Amino acid sequence: MSGESCLSQLCPPAAPASPASAPKVKTCSLRGAGGLGSKYVRLNVGGALFYTTVQVLTRQDTMLKAMFSGRMEVFTDKDGWILIDRCGKHFSEILGYLRDASVALPKSRQAIHELMAEAKYYLIQGLVDMCQNALQEKKEQAMCVIPVVTSLKEEERLIQACSKPVVKLLYNRSNNKYSYTSNSDDHLLKNIELFDKLSLRYNGRILFMKDVIGDEICCWSFYGQGRKLAEVCCTSIVYATEKKQTKVSLGLSLSLSVSVFVSY
Repeated sequence: MSGESCLSQLCPPAAPASPASAPKVKTCSLRGAGGLGSKYVRLNVGGALFYTTVQVLTRQDTMLKAMFSGRMEVFTDKDGWILIDRCGKHFSEILGYLRDASVALPKSRQAIHELMAEAKYYLIQGLVDMCQNALQEKKEQAMCVIPVVTSLKEEERLIQACSKPVVKLLYNRSNNKYSYTSNSDDHLLKNIELFDKLSLRYNGRILFMKDVIGDEICCWSFYGQGRKLAEVCCTSIVYATEKKQTKVSLGLSLSLSVSVFVSY
């Protein structure tokens, strides 16, 4: 028996409306439909059309189970499609979860919020929990936390415990062993700005940390698998004047950090 003929037995379509009247909607009870669980039914969810079975719709204890197990009346249009007055944008995910008790969630936070709203309407608590957990994970990933190293022991512990590449920026403006040139502070700020940009871009794939107690004024260090792979010291001594100035190695620092990321 076809899905259409099955549906016509469950919910006979309404008689055609007269030209002068608005389209009519007919109520129908699916009481006794439990024996037709493998038969297909046709759903019109906010204008989006879906084929599924009563077995899928009644598999979990949800509003849909109440609708399609005879406990609630349903509405059909003149063509026999069962009407559900909700947005159909995420109904495929709803059906997927009812079939498999799991579903691939959308990538964007907005889409997950939309799906969660539909899951709440249909009283699908398991899917609501999935959406809430995914939103919490995305919130945690969006946070960019930069540890500040306060001792060599702490630095070693962080590097050894991390499975990701590590980029460390050491900057110590309070190091007064040498005098500074007029451009030193500007150069130092540019290194800090570069570090901040890289940490925001690659956070989650690379561990970024700051060191403010080292002997150098400005130095980049790159680690992988618990060992130092490269170091870029952005300070130089101008021996003629015995001044120590801060340089900016933007291109080299960026290329090294990217190479560490690609390699690991």
